[in-house]
Amino acid sequence: MSSSTPRWATASAAGRVRGALHGIPILIKDNLATADAMETTAGSLALVGAKPLHDSHVVARLREAGAVILGKANMSEWAYFRGNRGISGWSARGGQTRNPYALDRNPSGSSSGSAVAVSANLCVAAIGTETNGSIVSPASACGIVGVKPTVGRVSRTGIIPISVTQDTAGPMTRTVRDAALVLAAISGPDEADEVTTHSPLGAAADLAMPFKRDALKGARIGVLRGSFGFHPRMDAVLDGLVARLREAGAEVVDPAKVATLTRFGAPEGDLLSYEFKDGVNRYLAALGPTSPVKSLADVIAFNEQHRAREMPFFGQEDLIAAQARGPLTDRAYLEARETLLRLTRAEGIDATMDAEKLDALVMLTRGPAHLTDPVNGDSSSGGSASLAAVAGYPSVTVPAAQVFGLPVGLSWVGRAWSEARLLALAADFEARMQARREPQFLPTVGTR
Repeated sequence: MSSSTPRWATASAAGRVRGALHGIPILIKDNLATADAMETTAGSLALVGAKPLHDSHVVARLREAGAVILGKANMSEWAYFRGNRGISGWSARGGQTRNPYALDRNPSGSSSGSAVAVSANLCVAAIGTETNGSIVSPASACGIVGVKPTVGRVSRTGIIPISVTQDTAGPMTRTVRDAALVLAAISGPDEADEVTTHSPLGAAADLAMPFKRDALKGARIGVLRGSFGFHPRMDAVLDGLVARLREAGAEVVDPAKVATLTRFGAPEGDLLSYEFKDGVNRYLAALGPTSPVKSLADVIAFNEQHRAREMPFFGQEDLIAAQARGPLTDRAYLEARETLLRLTRAEGIDATMDAEKLDALVMLTRGPAHLTDPVNGDSSSGGSASLAAVAGYPSVTVPAAQVFGLPVGLSWVGRAWSEARLLALAADFEARMQARREPQFLPTVGTR
């Protein structure tokens, strides 16, 4: 090999491969801790200079697998859990992330930079995190694959939290196969995150296995419609995708009904507010003396003191509301958590899949990207992430269509720990549709 050959390639040729991701360039969201020269800030100026004592578990797994971590990706500040009329993809530290398909359109969030970097071919893969939509929504808006795993498949240790019930990290890639391989590398038990010890034996190894060919043939797929806030034109888009599923040999139940679909919005808000305060206080306390802020109260005070830089567009109502919450022993919190898990699991996804004998549920992930508007904040083109997110169940979004040149994804949702099956179905769909188009970085929709 020539002297210009990358060292990782030389090592690979010589058989000195560190792991399944040897030499693969990866970006990570700016809420995953790294004990190195990179900052870990969740986009907030309050955390600049706060040095984590250890890598997050996900980062440690990536390093063990041989991945090359290029840097941190911008994100919606505090993972979009800061204030009313927020702007997805904006942080005080990183500024505004833009959608590579049309630069005046929003990339969605909160894993905005991760999605954009993969879509723009700046890296092979990126790691995002999701509480409710923060992987699958930007993946759909930016025309890539995003996987929100079962809560417990991937450790949250060292990730700046929102919700111990709903948070998870996951891969963002341009193909389903790449997503499966990255997910396999970052999956596994972690004694510091107790929920990961419930993962079934062999769950990570299953992800690295070759996909079953023609996985859609004979599979029973339920189609969820309504209640997601989509433009009426999206009905025709979904109709076309359902037709393709039938052509692939799937047995389609259209529509499938989840009786509890509209009943868990208010309890989720309460749960996230309680859990954010508890989780952030624990994370900040563990940073040690390097952190300029030691508590959520300190963060709120910092934002007020630096209002011109931190809050030029929107405030911090979510942080203030969380600070007013009590401990996780409060009855209101315990009742909200029990209600949410019951409505989305036993009476939601599980009930529908049992009744219809389904292998997966599918639904449009979100509508086409909306315009970025720093004056009024985000608008909505609809989204379907909440059901799987609140349940803590897996979802996979795959590029499925283009609307006015903007990508739209189809989400595949299943029971807990069903990632291997969902990925196989999604890969078959991906191969048949070949829907992804490279972004052209147009100034706006319809220009060249």
